[in-house]
Amino acid sequence: MKNTTARTLLLGLLASGSAHALTTDPAIETLAPATVYGDGHTEVAPNGPINLDARDSTGSRLGLTLRETPATVTVISREQIEARGALNTQEIARGIPGVDNASPPGNAGAVSYRGFSGGQVSQLFNGISVQYDSVAGRPVDSWIYDRVEAIGGPATFLFGAGAVGGAINYVTKLPERDTFYGGQMRIGSFDSRQVSVGLNQQLAGEPGGRGHYLRIDANTGSSHGWVDGNHSRASQVAASLLSDLGSDVTQTFAVEFQREQVDRPYWGTPLKTGANGVVQGEGHIMDGTRFKNYNVNDGLYEQSVLWARSLTEWRAAPNLTFNNTLYYYRAERDFRNLESYRFNAANTLVQRSGALLQRHEQSLIGNRVEGLFKSTLAGLRSDWSFGADFSVNKITRYPTSLPAQVDAVDPYDFSPGDFYDIPGMKRGHSADRDNRIQTLALTLENRTEVLPGVAIVSALRKDFIDLDLTNRRAITAASPATASRSYTPLTGRLGVNWEITPEASLYAQYATAADPPSGLLATSSFADVLNNDKLTTGRQTEVGSKFNFWEGRGAATVSVYEIKRKNMATADPDNPGVSVPVGAQSARGIELAGGLQLTPKLSMQANIAFVDPKYDDFSQAVGGVPVSRNGNVPTNTPRRIANVWLDYAFIPDWNASVAARHVGRVYADAANTTWAPAYTVFDAALSHRINRNVSVTGRVRNLADKVYAANATPTMYYLGAPRSFELTLQARF
Repeated sequence: MKNTTARTLLLGLLASGSAHALTTDPAIETLAPATVYGDGHTEVAPNGPINLDARDSTGSRLGLTLRETPATVTVISREQIEARGALNTQEIARGIPGVDNASPPGNAGAVSYRGFSGGQVSQLFNGISVQYDSVAGRPVDSWIYDRVEAIGGPATFLFGAGAVGGAINYVTKLPERDTFYGGQMRIGSFDSRQVSVGLNQQLAGEPGGRGHYLRIDANTGSSHGWVDGNHSRASQVAASLLSDLGSDVTQTFAVEFQREQVDRPYWGTPLKTGANGVVQGEGHIMDGTRFKNYNVNDGLYEQSVLWARSLTEWRAAPNLTFNNTLYYYRAERDFRNLESYRFNAANTLVQRSGALLQRHEQSLIGNRVEGLFKSTLAGLRSDWSFGADFSVNKITRYPTSLPAQVDAVDPYDFSPGDFYDIPGMKRGHSADRDNRIQTLALTLENRTEVLPGVAIVSALRKDFIDLDLTNRRAITAASPATASRSYTPLTGRLGVNWEITPEASLYAQYATAADPPSGLLATSSFADVLNNDKLTTGRQTEVGSKFNFWEGRGAATVSVYEIKRKNMATADPDNPGVSVPVGAQSARGIELAGGLQLTPKLSMQANIAFVDPKYDDFSQAVGGVPVSRNGNVPTNTPRRIANVWLDYAFIPDWNASVAARHVGRVYADAANTTWAPAYTVFDAALSHRINRNVSVTGRVRNLADKVYAANATPTMYYLGAPRSFELTLQARF
């Protein structure tokens, strides 16, 4: 992407967006972004103009609005979650400009953002990182979540190690100062069923005022899945209690429990091979294999997750507030699967391999204290945020792996077999090693108006990270009894935000990121700890604009960025079992997002992202020989993503909606010899408000029954779901 082209486009959009600069016919009536219902009440169209005055907790800790933050910040509200029919956290996150994700069982938190993926994108739970995002970030039912927030590009200065591509924050519902009750029932294809309930009850105090409020949200669901033998069930409960302790202190206790079990998980569909027995170019699905499941009969994934938080807010003075968050997380995960499949050279048999028995035990405990001080400097606003976060994260894994081929079966008619019938596989779990991560972080952030409408926004974070490994198996030279390494990255952001008019702003920012070269500390090996002492560092330069137009009927954002990352971990060409801190990766891109209230009945929201990601300095060992991958596109990283949502309230109490999502080609390997083609999927829904409290929605997903790969490996596609239907009844009182 030429810098001059990006600059010209940005300036053109800014010029067209300032104040009421877009040419409009004076005769056009100013339209409120609302839908009118049969009983006369109105509601804001959730897929209309972007609310640039919304406040978020992910782009900054200063309580800034989206308009005031010198970064690309996205907030997907509860109203948008429901209007889009997002079933889980991953479907919600796909509404973020430039985000792509999938949930293959071994990497169920897979996400791509601004040209980076894996541990290079942080996934947070109420602003807390569990430092194992590619596994812990697996999709959770959307019922218990209030919103999802995201910031594009480096966010280490806010959330710690990683986050060079961005950070996505899943925010759970908490008590509101009100009393209401709600519920939802959904049935659909593949025998999918879900029942959800929620209540927000005032327990004491003046109605709607200070007092005590209890909130409970719970749901349970099940599905037989769309591939042979698959069956899943999951339940979540989120309970919280808000108490006003005097006039200046508010205390909230929150607990969440999640339980999930998937029988015979789907790991992927093998691709047709060429004459040399290797998949090259666009992978092809063999006829009749789309719905086949090559896992064993008793294949399993299950997990239980417990979150507990104590949130205390103390308004020490009119301009000084302290917040303390004490948090605890525990997760247990079990895998028992035959995970890898590929066709033989003649494409007549599926060779099954990769038997893995795995258990994860993870616990995280920590405390974060923050202060927010609002002041003036020479008559201009100057706000400060300062804080400290201390945590201890311990992860133990229990892997038993047999990577060799187990058998070769007829792709259409075969006996899946049972896991413990695999030769060499034994029952029971044996711990491999403990990874203990102790982190102390000190943070400082400031926003100061230096001129009317011009603000400098800056941030610094200093991390003190101690990683300790304890061997739970045989001690060797390569795997000693213990190993440790300390890291002390300093990261930050410097930005300027210029409010040209009350309707339009321009910003620029420079931000940095850092993380240990092994990426995920939770899975760091002895080789990583013993051989790598350099930090992986990233930096981003970004400029953009946020503006309202068309007399308030539209709002949009545009950003242009460049990110560079160096010292990333890669395999040593002379010793592929050891990673060394070499290599570099970069991405340049542009993101646009906007929403319009076209007529009183018709609203639209859309976004599009173009990114040019590449390896700048990367060598991969092939047969013991280093081969350059410079200039290639990183795996499972699409170069363009677009979303559109269109809502039409064609008569009172009735709403029709359509949505489209386009994802560009992704490569399955670093050599870029195998890829999954671009795809576009469409959804459609029809909703009827029976009365002010009850509504019913019919929805079709993947309307055209598109066959596409949501994730790709060199031998398999993890396919997206086929066309499905569902009916949802929702009530709120």
